[in-house]
Amino acid sequence: MTSTPDATPDATAPVPTAAERQAVARAARAVLARQGWGRTTAEAIAASAGVSRDEVRACAGDTGQLLLSVLLDSSASVAAHLADVAVARPGPGESVDLGTELTDLAHAWLSALDAFPEHFAIVRHLAAEITELPAGVAEKWQTAGPRQAQTDLAHRLRAVADSGLLDIDDADRAAVRFVQLTTLAVVQASFHGALPLAEEHTAVLVAQGVEDFLRLYRTGR
Repeated sequence: MTSTPDATPDATAPVPTAAERQAVARAARAVLARQGWGRTTAEAIAASAGVSRDEVRACAGDTGQLLLSVLLDSSASVAAHLADVAVARPGPGESVDLGTELTDLAHAWLSALDAFPEHFAIVRHLAAEITELPAGVAEKWQTAGPRQAQTDLAHRLRAVADSGLLDIDDADRAAVRFVQLTTLAVVQASFHGALPLAEEHTAVLVAQGVEDFLRLYRTGR
C-alpha cells in the first residue's frame, strides 16, 4: 500500500510559516513511527498535528514526499550521531588496549538505539513493508543512513589499522564485519531497541563479537 498524491494546495491559502512546517513534519514522523508508511495518511498527520488536512497539504504537498523527507532527515540524524561515535578515539595520553577500544566503540554504536527510539520504530515498520514501499524509497534511505554510517566506521577502522593494531585490506568490508559481529546480535535480540536487553546480556554479546572481530583482523593473528 502506498500513499497517493494529494490535491494541489490552494494557491490563495496563506503560506505556512517555518514553525507550521516543522510541526507537520514532527507529526508525520510520529505517525510514521506509530503506524508505518502504508497507514500514514494526510488525515492521520493532520489529526496528530492538530491542524486540517488542507494545512498539511499546504505545508507538505504530496504525503509521500513528506514521508520520504521525514525518513531521510531522521536517517541523516542517526548517521550524524554515528559519525561522531566513529571519530571519537582515545587521546594520545590515554592507555587503552585494542579490545577495550573496540568494545567501547560497539557500545557507543549501540547508543543510537536509545538516542533515536522514534527512528528505529520507523525502521521496524519499513522492514515489514519493504516490498510495498514506493520505488526508490529503500535505496534513498539506505544511502542517507546505514551506508553513510558504514563509511564513517570504515574511516575509524582504517585509522586503527594505520596505527598498526589491525590488519585490514578493505576498510568498508571490515566495517560491515564489525557491525555484524559486535552489534547486530543486540539489534536483532532487542528488535531495534523495542525490547531493550539487560546490560549484562548486551555486554556479553558485544564482548563475544569483539573477540571474533579480533580473530579476523588483529595484527599478527
